[in-house]
Amino acid sequence: MSVHEATRQIRTGQYIPDILDCLAQLSNDEVPTPPKLARAMLDILPAEVWGRSDYRWLDPFAKSGVFLREAAARLLDGLSDQIPDFAARREHIYREMLWGTSITEMTGMIARRSLYYSRDASGPESVVHFDVEAGNLPFVRAEHTFPKTKDGTVTGGCTLCGAPLELERGAGRENYAYSFIHGAFPTEEMKDMKFDVIVGNPPYQIDDGGHNASATPVYHHFVQRAIDLDPRYVVMITPSRWFMGGKGLDKFRTKMLNERRLRKIVDYPKLYDCFPGVKIRGGVSYFLWDRDDPGDCAIQTMWDGEPIGPPVSRRLDDYDVLVRRNEAIGILNKVRARGEATLDADVSAMKPFGLRTFFHGSDTPSGIAEPVKLFGSQRQTWIARPEIPSNADWVDDWKVLMSRVQGTSSAIETQFLARPIVAGPGTACTETYVVAGRFKDEVSAERRAAYLRTRFARFLVSLRKSTQDAARDVYGFIPSLPVDRVWTDADLYKRYQLSAVEIEFIESQVREMLPADSV
Repeated sequence: MSVHEATRQIRTGQYIPDILDCLAQLSNDEVPTPPKLARAMLDILPAEVWGRSDYRWLDPFAKSGVFLREAAARLLDGLSDQIPDFAARREHIYREMLWGTSITEMTGMIARRSLYYSRDASGPESVVHFDVEAGNLPFVRAEHTFPKTKDGTVTGGCTLCGAPLELERGAGRENYAYSFIHGAFPTEEMKDMKFDVIVGNPPYQIDDGGHNASATPVYHHFVQRAIDLDPRYVVMITPSRWFMGGKGLDKFRTKMLNERRLRKIVDYPKLYDCFPGVKIRGGVSYFLWDRDDPGDCAIQTMWDGEPIGPPVSRRLDDYDVLVRRNEAIGILNKVRARGEATLDADVSAMKPFGLRTFFHGSDTPSGIAEPVKLFGSQRQTWIARPEIPSNADWVDDWKVLMSRVQGTSSAIETQFLARPIVAGPGTACTETYVVAGRFKDEVSAERRAAYLRTRFARFLVSLRKSTQDAARDVYGFIPSLPVDRVWTDADLYKRYQLSAVEIEFIESQVREMLPADSV
């Protein structure tokens, strides 16, 4: 709908905008859920929930109140036969069925305004009158727990969420110690209350002094806490980064891949698809956890708000990561059927020569005994060989260097690996790179570089890579093929007997990378 058409409908009374569609992001963890997305998430619940007057619903990290508002609207319709009187039905739903807590005092006010039509649930404007201002939607303050030495000195971030001491702002102040994961909500008064449906959009990360992907994720704590309460259903939206694991998420990934009660996943790989203007690298996804109905998980990929093909039910634990695209499963199975070793065994760990990213040597080799050319962050410098902390014997090899960071700010990633650098004897690198193979001659190194430039190899990387980080584990699906020949995409498609449809899918996902001169 155009802005002109929307304006015309507003003026003629044909269109009433939803204020929650216009609510801006308040802070890094206060990203409101668009109403359309909230409705889509509620759609994956079994239809029978809307006719259960005995169920209790919980949003333990309310921001705008959209989930409880949308649930209320459906329950008001679904319970009309059981409780015909509208006022009595609304009283029962709002007072006995819908519960939550907000992540800040401000979001608590917004959430109550959305659900009760008043930030003061005890006031005259509230659709249901409670004895307390917060109604069933309070903001509950909690405390971080910081490790300390015997003399009381704090030695690190919160033992649960990793929050730095700077977030502890004193009694009565908001400190982003979210009550749901810090043991303050549900409150002591609610200890005997059983929740049937837990739904919402938890905070995603705590700023630990890093940037974007280096911030500490916290959403997995909310998911685990919700499951621990043993409701009938859990529906949450989180970053899809857990599919591949990484910083603080490896144990959670393993647990979720083995969780047979995870029955539906709706995945949005494209940047900005769910939350316009909010950069969540790797995309987001929402899921349905069903306590009483274990089985395979139906995975649906979305693109530009529309489904790509039908959902496909499969086991999540077939691989050590969650392969998000259903179209990739057949390709990966053909590759793995040959039982070949994988390339991650040839790739170095971070800091291959023991040098940090910020380390740089001299601008010229002049005056340096045993000079070694050092590939570092955005520049090449020189260092004395005895100053290399580890793997100094690798200096004499031909090496293929791969950048640890590859990604763009665009909504779609199509390259997945940076261009390989063939570095000859007398070279080393900082942790800006990993070493993706060491060789005795230039020809072998060039062949490895050519292999990593293929769409086939980079497609397999894409199945394990959800952020800009391209560490050793992203190479874990690439077969380690001999360097006795130059492998082309045509050779690889033939070797693994890929169909025309599978080849078309690979080439739709990964753009061509042309060769470059050796260094």
